[in-house]
Amino acid sequence: MPVALWALVIGAFGIGTTEFVISGLLPAIAADFDVSIPVAAYMATSYALGVFVGAPVLIILGSRTSKKSMLTFLAVLFVIGNLVTAVSPTFEIAIVGRVITSLTHGAFFGIGSVLAAEMVPKEKRVSAIAFMFSGLTVANLVGVPAGTWLSYQFSWQVTFYAITAIGVATVVGVLALIPATPKPKAQRVAHEFAAFGNAKVLLAMGITILGPAAFFTSITYIAPMMTDVAGFSEGSVTWLLMVFGFGLFVGNWLGGRYADRALMPMLYFTLLAQAVVLFVFHFVASSQVASVICIFLMAAFGFATVSPIQKLVMDKAKAAGAPTLASAVNIGLFNLGNALGAWFGGFVIAHGLGFTSPNWAGGLLSFGALVLALASGLLDRRSVSTTVQNALQEQ
Repeated sequence: MPVALWALVIGAFGIGTTEFVISGLLPAIAADFDVSIPVAAYMATSYALGVFVGAPVLIILGSRTSKKSMLTFLAVLFVIGNLVTAVSPTFEIAIVGRVITSLTHGAFFGIGSVLAAEMVPKEKRVSAIAFMFSGLTVANLVGVPAGTWLSYQFSWQVTFYAITAIGVATVVGVLALIPATPKPKAQRVAHEFAAFGNAKVLLAMGITILGPAAFFTSITYIAPMMTDVAGFSEGSVTWLLMVFGFGLFVGNWLGGRYADRALMPMLYFTLLAQAVVLFVFHFVASSQVASVICIFLMAAFGFATVSPIQKLVMDKAKAAGAPTLASAVNIGLFNLGNALGAWFGGFVIAHGLGFTSPNWAGGLLSFGALVLALASGLLDRRSVSTTVQNALQEQ
């Protein structure tokens, strides 16, 4: 892979750490600000919603700026947002910091996905995107457990100071490793939004929302689930998140490796498997061994869908002439799914269904994503059939 991709990996590592570390910090944040666990989870929900809103806005505002300049600006914004969260004296200011940080997420991955695909031959594009997303998986394997450990040893604020330092490293990496990129040609905003009138693009984006929402419904509440139901100690949450991170790493590798060969069959299998694992997790969460296995499988099957879905949306949107905007919006939709998952998990817990209820709730979302994937595949087959029939008629 081109060395320039490492700048994207560093950024992805920082972004992944700041997004997912909240799962391990919820009890500490709730205690520090004297709020309930579901309210503390607004730190996750606000971030996800900020990504959803910020991605298209920043892509449009920066549509006449070079990719390297935009990535540099986004990395600086990431530093500012995490610093605000770290020094926040109130829960409301902490939320503001999370929103500022979230504005980086969608645009960074949207621009980065296109840039990564442009750097490699056509047959390696999903692998290149997966390589960039490996920063997210390593974040969950190393960054999130380390951030959780820092929180238990010192404070959750120290965790965000450490993430701020990663942001500084990202700024340096982008400036040093990403080659200069030309300013894009000016396009009308209406043209940029043309892709969103395409049924295939909309179906792919629907998969984006529901697929990640499934495992995020569960993992957002993994700390109270494992301590209150499975009987793990608070300190065990750190290595449980490492198990989750290892599952993400394996899933991302498999998704990038096999989606280049058979993208849609890969999605069908992983979405179904994710749903099954989540339903099983609901019933076996009191078992420590079974919980560990389910956490790993949930992460592996869930994240195996990420780079394939991103490539699917980019392919469908490219025909409409707006791959960069669609790519960024799709990252926002991943996080809309995360927000939906965090809210849905909190909803079922708040209504007295217990800390294991986010598992079956996530299973339902994964089944919904599978239905949309099957519909997308059917639409593709019909398009191919129509094309073949028209060609035969012309002969």
